Amino acid sequence: MVDQTILEYLGDRQASRQWKGFLTALVQEFASQLSESDLRALMHRVGRRFAGQSALEACRTVDDLQFAMSKVWMANDWGWVTVEEEADSLRLNHNCSPLRAAFGQHASSWAPAFLEGAYQQWFEQLGSGEHLTVRQTSELDVLGCVEFRLGR
Repeated sequence: MVDQTILEYLGDRQASRQWKGFLTALVQEFASQLSESDLRALMHRVGRRFAGQSALEACRTVDDLQFAMSKVWMANDWGWVTVEEEADSLRLNHNCSPLRAAFGQHASSWAPAFLEGAYQQWFEQLGSGEHLTVRQTSELDVLGCVEFRLGR
């Protein structure tokens, strides 16, 4: 088992120091003005906008999809994603996002909606339509890892 202090130290390195003060103030202002559901909705829209500006390469297989998404995330130092087929859904494990490091532990309940929105937008761009939805299925952990599912 890894010492919690080590995990926090490594997690803190995921966000640039030049932005920490600004992001802390931004998060505090957002949290004082918006409810958690409004914050999730805002981050979801921001994620969709990000994905709209970061179109994926053509994808024919789940492996292609995983590679294309991870390529975008890694180019921006946002970790990577693994995509696994299940009986009635796709499971997406986003690894090492800087969300917790950038926004703090208090934002862990709403910040992952950014990723949720990005994945939703990408799947719609690839033709999933509105009938398949991306939903967060785990909490954001200390290293910025979180799970989502695409399904009905």
